[in-house]
Amino acid sequence: MRLKLDWFLIGMIAVVGVAWAYPQLGAKNGPLHPDLVNKAGVALIFFLNGAALSFASLKAGALRWPLHLVVQSATYLLFPLLGLGLLLIAGGLISPALALGFFFLCALPSTVSSSVAMTSAARGNVPAAVFNATLSSLLGVFLTPIWIGWMVNSQGAHTLSLGRVILDLVIWLILPLLLGQLSRPFIADWVKRHKAKVFLVDRGTILFIIYTSFCDSIVRGVWSGQGVRTVFAALAGGLLLFAVVFAILTAVCRALKFSDEDRIAAVFCGSKKTIASGVPMAQLIFGSDPRLGLILLPLMIYHPMQLVICGVLAGRWARR
Repeated sequence: MRLKLDWFLIGMIAVVGVAWAYPQLGAKNGPLHPDLVNKAGVALIFFLNGAALSFASLKAGALRWPLHLVVQSATYLLFPLLGLGLLLIAGGLISPALALGFFFLCALPSTVSSSVAMTSAARGNVPAAVFNATLSSLLGVFLTPIWIGWMVNSQGAHTLSLGRVILDLVIWLILPLLLGQLSRPFIADWVKRHKAKVFLVDRGTILFIIYTSFCDSIVRGVWSGQGVRTVFAALAGGLLLFAVVFAILTAVCRALKFSDEDRIAAVFCGSKKTIASGVPMAQLIFGSDPRLGLILLPLMIYHPMQLVICGVLAGRWARR
């Protein structure tokens, strides 16, 4: 797990550096044709995820409804409300694009692979983690753009066509996922044997989207006036969000008298946000917005931070 984290984290830093050096290459209408390649990459990611998804494992964890309600409420209600509170406190201290990035982070689904892996490492309820992480991803296709649409349209500066966004997400995310699931009888064994290559394609596509997003932002001057303070604000906001959500989830699980296994699954699934689905969703929701690179910054910082913290907790809880 650590090697994968290190590889991907280094890759994110590297593609941002390349974007600063060669922004014209990956900008909109550039020679890499990001508008076309990014959407094709998104479809490929979700097709492979669909081929790898076993509904037998979902069935095993489907009956723990109090646990599911806690996790999904944390993901799609607690996080966005905390995000609004954080932005209200921050006021004009951060740019509108970074504020939108924070709220986008809060409205995203939970992770799938890392939530399940961390729950397993900590000896938690793995079937419930699989069910919640997958359910979160499916709900996110509709709930994430609804939250973002409300946020963008309430600001008045821009408008977001909610119907178009959801249609795009269904075409480029849900449809490939369903096609991948239908193809499982034919390619599931191949996907399982080549898991490392599938992971490489998945993360490589995400890195390409991050690269082109930063290229477009740099070419259009979005980063002018942004410096270390912006990165620090994203880090501080991410840490605060994680700490508050973690504390609330722990208190709720104790109040509901969850078992240790269920509590571990709830905390790991409810406190995480996905970069694997988040970057493709950002591309589809904000694709024409030149601020996309800055919008993605809180997610890019939150992703490795949550893995490091949860990795430490998983090791500690495994020894209970």
